[in-house]
Amino acid sequence: MAVFYNQATISYSGGVASSNIITGEITEVLSAQKNALLPTYSQGEDTVFVVSIVNSGTAPFTGLTITDDLGSYDFGDPAVSLVPLSYVENSVKYYVNGVLQASPAVTATSPLTISGISVPGGGSAVIIYAAAANQFAPLGEDASITNTVTIGGTERALPITAQETIYPADTPVLSITKSLDPVTVPENGELTYTFVIQNTGSSPATILDNIVFRDVFDPVISISSVEFEGSAWTAPVNYTYDQTTGEFVSAAGQITVPAAGFTQNADTGEWTIQPGTATLTIKGTFAS
Repeated sequence: MAVFYNQATISYSGGVASSNIITGEITEVLSAQKNALLPTYSQGEDTVFVVSIVNSGTAPFTGLTITDDLGSYDFGDPAVSLVPLSYVENSVKYYVNGVLQASPAVTATSPLTISGISVPGGGSAVIIYAAAANQFAPLGEDASITNTVTIGGTERALPITAQETIYPADTPVLSITKSLDPVTVPENGELTYTFVIQNTGSSPATILDNIVFRDVFDPVISISSVEFEGSAWTAPVNYTYDQTTGEFVSAAGQITVPAAGFTQNADTGEWTIQPGTATLTIKGTFAS
């Protein structure tokens, strides 16, 4: 609610006279909320936001504009503005009283500006769009992105705002690469398969994550040694191997991978990920 004051004056040859001061109040009938479908983000992944506007008055509001700062924050000295979220092109959807409307105009992408929004009297409008965490999205402990949406228009006395805060995903994010040495192997020669498991997440992968590694060697090999992070593995404690099919399966929980590290460039503000890694090595010869 906004309180306003007004006073009139009248001037004449004998001087100036002022009226009493009247006080009025504007009752806000528009309200807004902003929510993320998921409370977490990962670099390069999309986050879907929902902006809900409710009109508790009887008259419609037309020509509203929504502006989202996409989490803009100050960095460095002198301070510059970094924007950690990037609008996903053509992702905006617009509903009035639950009915899908034609897509509104996106007139700018940073800050994201969506125009032509209407909210009927006693009704609601919902605007949905996606934004991806980019290289400026904070990572690591205590990181977060708070982005603010501002809703204004010629029919609004004052703009209204709504905020949402999202946090880096606190889970392991694993990937694996496989290499062979040597690439050209004589039929009775020894070969080494090396598997590097990377974790780009902020949490380590522990025995509680029950990681299971599986590979089917074709052609089948006779295994001579298995090592994980330099420590010897033995069957069936750490793994099983089917000499007939070539299927190798680790026991659940034998593989762990440390969490990634995160650093922010002091000059550019860009965040980089140093993956946590773990290495599995399997040596053998081609089975006869």
